[in-house]
Amino acid sequence: MSFSLSLYRAKNIHMASSRRKHAGVERELARALTIACELAKGELIGFEWLTHRVDYQRFPESLVVTWVFEGDRSMNEAIARQGAARMHALTLAAFEDIGITVKDIGRHVEFDSQERCDALHGGDWTARLDSRQRSGRRHGQGH
Repeated sequence: MSFSLSLYRAKNIHMASSRRKHAGVERELARALTIACELAKGELIGFEWLTHRVDYQRFPESLVVTWVFEGDRSMNEAIARQGAARMHALTLAAFEDIGITVKDIGRHVEFDSQERCDALHGGDWTARLDSRQRSGRRHGQGH
């Protein structure tokens, strides 16, 4: 009985430690991505905001940053004018700022638009992002 209780306590201590670590990474990631977002707002016409999602069981492979534009046209124009390279660079800088290393930043960046979310998900970004994650879309693709 004491062995299983000790094992239970050790597992709970490890889980609590992991949650604290993930919360710390989450705070630092939000801070670094906020800087990237503010820089992009001044540089990319039609860019509105960004968000990220991650499964910490598959970190950092599962980390994806979604750059959101007002409409498809502004998104496509920004991408065509080397905006994709800039968003990749800003995302990579944010990751590196907090010590996250990835092999191919393009696998961790995707682009989307408010227009597309409104049309396909009634403006519900939670549903939109969940559906993108479930569909297994290759990261870095547009809508």
